[in-house]
Amino acid sequence: MSNNNTNPVETLDMNNGKAKAPFRGLGVRVFAPATVANVVCGFDVLGFAVNEPGDEVEMRLTETPGVVIKKITGDDGRLPLDAAKNTVSASVQHYLQHINRLDVGVEIELHKKMPIGSGLGSSSASTVAGLFAINKLMGDLLTPKELVPFAMKGEELACGYGHADNVAPAILGGFVLVRSYEPLDVISLPTPAGMYAAIVYPEVDVPTKDARQMIRSKVFLKDAVTQWGNVAGLVSGLFMNDFDLIGRSMKDVLVEPTRSILIPGFEEMRNIAMENGAIGFGISGSGPSVFALTKDEETAKKITKAQQQHLHKININSKAYVSSVNAEGPRVI
Repeated sequence: MSNNNTNPVETLDMNNGKAKAPFRGLGVRVFAPATVANVVCGFDVLGFAVNEPGDEVEMRLTETPGVVIKKITGDDGRLPLDAAKNTVSASVQHYLQHINRLDVGVEIELHKKMPIGSGLGSSSASTVAGLFAINKLMGDLLTPKELVPFAMKGEELACGYGHADNVAPAILGGFVLVRSYEPLDVISLPTPAGMYAAIVYPEVDVPTKDARQMIRSKVFLKDAVTQWGNVAGLVSGLFMNDFDLIGRSMKDVLVEPTRSILIPGFEEMRNIAMENGAIGFGISGSGPSVFALTKDEETAKKITKAQQQHLHKININSKAYVSSVNAEGPRVI
């Protein structure tokens, strides 16, 4: 597939503001980042992007209308090649329907560079890479924010619920608040200078659908008040560049108490993180990955090393990632 990074706007024939048939054979390769969703207290409304890991999509326009998955690598055969069932192709199809371009042919190669079912937004990264790629090939007809609803369609296909706390930061970069779903209102938040994420993925199976089913459908008012205060405190801390306020606010009384049961060694990993200088610690998405926020890269590396050593002692393999917060979102590579 072509890695031509030429601006596709130059190859499109514009008619009354709408793109006509694009140049067939034009191709692009895109990287989209992993994300940490919920950020402890912000269930389904907070998330941030990291520089690694992430997924890559190669995409090429063809003469034959329709969206086709040509190849998937790095998934051990777990993901469907059926275009109607794959989150990347399904989201691209929704995009093409929206811009009224079902005459366009698209071939996709998906390269999984991150673990599936890790709690790091694996389906989100793939979907966002595909949407960013097709939007580039069609001449950037939609803004990044306008791509979010199409990426949510992919999340709905992947886990049964179209949440945005992974896809929004993957598309926009940085920290993101989903203020409302109906109507969708996505807000980019600032990132304090020097902040790093220390992420450890214990290689155990925690399916997203199972983790969601553990969440209580009703909560006590006093718990809801505590959670609201923590979300507001975390957002305020990001704006104020106040690491202490961020740390005090990274507490979850609604979801973490039940989800953490599924993650072996969770409390021990929390203790390791906090004893080694973490600002705060929690579950990434639905798990099993965990993350700590730190004030610098050295602290993040020390935390991941110690946590991996602990997991090794209890016979659990793991992967670790140390990253600053990704402010860029997806990119052409």
